[in-house]
Amino acid sequence: MIRSLAPFLSLVVFSAIVVHEPASISVPGASPADRAREDLTRIDYPSQRSVKWTVHFIRPNETLESLFGPDWVTVARFNRIDRRHTYPGMTLKVPEDLAAAREYTPLPREYEPAKHYEKYILISLTEQWIGAYENGKLRFSMPAATGAVGHETPTGIFQIDARHRTHTSSLYKTEDQTAQYPMDFAMRFHVGADNVAYWMHARDLPGRPASHGCVGLFDEAMQERMYGIPEKPVLQDAKKLYDWAVGEDEYEDDTGELELLEDGPVVEVTGSNPVYLAEPLKPLVASR
Repeated sequence: MIRSLAPFLSLVVFSAIVVHEPASISVPGASPADRAREDLTRIDYPSQRSVKWTVHFIRPNETLESLFGPDWVTVARFNRIDRRHTYPGMTLKVPEDLAAAREYTPLPREYEPAKHYEKYILISLTEQWIGAYENGKLRFSMPAATGAVGHETPTGIFQIDARHRTHTSSLYKTEDQTAQYPMDFAMRFHVGADNVAYWMHARDLPGRPASHGCVGLFDEAMQERMYGIPEKPVLQDAKKLYDWAVGEDEYEDDTGELELLEDGPVVEVTGSNPVYLAEPLKPLVASR
C-alpha cells in the first residue's frame, strides 16, 4: 500500500474540510447536564441484559483502583468510562463475575461481512463499541464514545482514507482554553456532503455518547499529558487500533504528519445510540 498524494496536496485538501470532533470535556464532577444523571445503570446496552451485575454508588475517596484492584480495567470497559470521569456521586454497573467479564465484548466473534477483508472495523452505536476483524474473525475490541444526540455518528459502510498521529481539533479547545482539543492517533473514515469529516481518535470516555460525531477511544497517555490525570496511564486503545489499522506494518514510515492513504480498512457503523431509561435498570440475573 502507498500514500496516495504528496504532502503539499494533502494539506490543501484537508484545509477545506470541516472537522467534527468532541467539544472540550469538563473536569470530573457531578453535572446537571449529564443525560445519565450520574447513573450509568440507566444506559441500556443490549449485550448486558444477560450479564449478572450489581450496582455500586461511588463514595468520596473511592476510585476504580481502590474498589476493584487489577480488575478496575474490566469495570471501566464494562461501563465505557475512563478514570478521569469516574468520580464520587455516580453509579456504575459492576459485573458479578469479574473473571468472566475480562473477556466481555458485545460484538460477534465472527462477522460474515468481514470475511472477505484482511482488516475490517465494526462500530456499534447501540453498544458504544468497536471491533477489529481479520478475515471475519474478531482480533480485539474496545469501548467507544460516539456522537451525542443531535450529532450522531453517521451509519453505513466507509473506508479509512487518512491518518494523523498528532491531529488536533481546528474547532474546539480544551476546557481551560489553553490548547486545541487533542485528537491523537486520528483515522478519517468519512467526509459528508456538507464537508464535515469524521475520525476515530483518542478521546475522553465519559460512559455515554459524547462527541460531535467522531468516534473516541481510550487514551490515558493523552489525558495525562493534557490534564495530569491519571498519573500512570494504562489504557491506550486509540494507539492500539491505529497501529493495527494504519501503522507502519501496513504503510510507510509514520512521520506524525497528516497523510492521505490508499486501501485503508473498511469501517462499518451500525445501530443507533443506546437508550437512556427514565428509571435506573435493576441488576439482571444471567440465565442458567
